Amino acid sequence: MLDARTNPRSTPSQIHRPRPIGVGVNGDATRPEGRPSVALVHDYLLTMRGAERTFAAMAEAWPDAPIYTLLYDEEGTDGVFRGREVQTSYLQRLGLRQSGFRALLPLFPRAAERLPVQGYDVVVSSSSAFAHGVRPDPGAVHLSYCHTPFRYAWFEEERALAAAPRVVRPAIRRTLRAVRDWDRQASTRVDRYVANSEMTRSRIRSVWNRDAALVHPPVDVDRFRVGTPDDYFLVVTELVRHKRVEVALEAARRAGRKMKVVGAGPELRHLRERFRGHADLLGRVPDDELVELYAGALALVVPGVEEFGIAAVEAQAAGRPVVAAAAGGVLETVIPGKTGALVAPGDVEALTRALRQTPFESFYSDVIRANAELFSREAFQRGLTEEVDTVISAPDAAYKPPASVPSSVSVADPRPVGESA
Repeated sequence: MLDARTNPRSTPSQIHRPRPIGVGVNGDATRPEGRPSVALVHDYLLTMRGAERTFAAMAEAWPDAPIYTLLYDEEGTDGVFRGREVQTSYLQRLGLRQSGFRALLPLFPRAAERLPVQGYDVVVSSSSAFAHGVRPDPGAVHLSYCHTPFRYAWFEEERALAAAPRVVRPAIRRTLRAVRDWDRQASTRVDRYVANSEMTRSRIRSVWNRDAALVHPPVDVDRFRVGTPDDYFLVVTELVRHKRVEVALEAARRAGRKMKVVGAGPELRHLRERFRGHADLLGRVPDDELVELYAGALALVVPGVEEFGIAAVEAQAAGRPVVAAAAGGVLETVIPGKTGALVAPGDVEALTRALRQTPFESFYSDVIRANAELFSREAFQRGLTEEVDTVISAPDAAYKPPASVPSSVSVADPRPVGESA
């Protein structure tokens, strides 16, 4: 059973000692350059999706900072973090990769608490589940960039249970209940939250009763080019149930339009079987191939509700419009009539009409591209480092946890009314 009150101690062999170039907040000096020492944390570095690309931009902003993560796969992350100091949890020895790491769910909270981030002035975590639960030194500053509170514990428990064999569902339900208890307590150890979207900011408030600043994630706009559109629509996402890819594929089938899907995950085999002959499910593709797919698409389709939705901005960087479910991050990144179209979430008929009737040739690629440039890597790094500077310069304004944490929190379902589970 997870116990949020436990304060586990790392064994001496696990404690990372920073190189002797300065003493942290509990000493009497800073680094020779006068800058505070910084450690970076991410949940798990096993593949390169939106959260990992965002973390890569964070790591670039602090190029000398060591990286702590629960699990690491250098090949799976395309060597992006090669050459960096990366320290993993004790779970690394199990040798799991992207396809099997979810089985470790009950072990992640304790493993996150045992990541040896002591000895630093500042800890900057990137969290969609467990990274915000690390335990820096007393007096250190912890800023957490939140992609979302842990989705399966707070918002999609029933969906997670439905995907599991019936015999293990009671155990999963108990585990998720324990994770929620741990998660609430972990949130009281964070000095400042930064949300990646208004949707995530709302979730942080409802789940943890915390305010959060807002810094949108980065998109490498210069990776993409404007091309000549072909006759296919494109979906770029991880193939898991909450992404609602089947909605896009069914709409394309009804509209008689071609659809290409980039991404892998547990739903890949099922979707290939169900839509054989109607869609091309390409799996993961190299970055250069993805650039060409964006440039040649009539439009990107985003069928699920995304906290932010980096793919929607990537498509716009290629000058292509976006057709998306009208909820979540796309409300901040897509301008209806100028850079795309929005439809009711989960409504196959509405999406079918949009694919069939929208005059995609009437969109101006230069206008779409200009909108994407608002979400550049440089803008993200500037915004995040400013937030870190703010919490360092005003420690008295940092969050002070209450004497006790509520045992229950009412969490509103973030899906718009009418969206099916």
